[in-house]
Amino acid sequence: MTPSAWLLFITISLVTAFSPGPGILLAISNAVAWGPRKTLCSSAGNVLGVFTVSGAAMAGLGTLLHSSAWLFALLKTLGAVYLVYLGYRQWTSKTSMFDKPLPTAAQPGKTNAGLFRQGLLVALTNPKSILFFTALFPQFIQPQAPVLPQFLALTSAFIACVLTSHFAYVLLAKRTHRWLGTAPRARLFNRVCGGAFGLLGLGLLRLKNPS
Repeated sequence: MTPSAWLLFITISLVTAFSPGPGILLAISNAVAWGPRKTLCSSAGNVLGVFTVSGAAMAGLGTLLHSSAWLFALLKTLGAVYLVYLGYRQWTSKTSMFDKPLPTAAQPGKTNAGLFRQGLLVALTNPKSILFFTALFPQFIQPQAPVLPQFLALTSAFIACVLTSHFAYVLLAKRTHRWLGTAPRARLFNRVCGGAFGLLGLGLLRLKNPS
C-alpha cells in the first residue's frame, strides 16, 4: 500500500475511532465509575471484539478482491456514502455524548472479567465497526500481495487508533466533562467531527483499484 493510501486509512481510522459511539461511552462511564486503570479491562475486551469483527470481514474478501472494476467502484461508493452518512448524523446531532447517563452495567462490585466481557460485547454488537471493516477494508488491500500480513497490519493500526481514542476520551471526560457538556460547545464538537467524516468520504472516492 502506498504512503498516501496508508495516510488516508490512518486518518479514516482515527476519525472513526474518535467519533462518539458505544465503545467510547463505555470507556467514559467506566472511567467515571472506576478510574482509568479499571477502564483498561473494558478497553481490552473492546479490542478483542474489534479484532474478531475484522477477522470475520476479512474471511470473505478473497473473491471480492479479484472482482470486476464496477464491483470495486460500487463498494468504494458505498464506503464513501457510509462515511458521509456518519458525518451527517454527527453534524445534525443536537446532544453531547458527555450528557448521556452512565450505563447501568457499571455497578459496585464489577470485576475485571465483567468489564472485559462488557467491552467485548459492545464491540461485537457495534454496527459501526462491522460496516467499517466490510465497506472500507477492501479499498486498502492489494490482491497481488499476501492478504494475511495486510490484514494484521490494517487491523493493528485500527486497534491502535481505538485505544488512542479511549485513552483520550477518558482523560477528556475526567478533566472537561462539564465544559464540553454545554450546548454550543457540544454543537461545535459534533460539526467538526461530522465535517471530517464528509471530507474523508469524498477522499475515499479518489482511491483507484489496486488490482
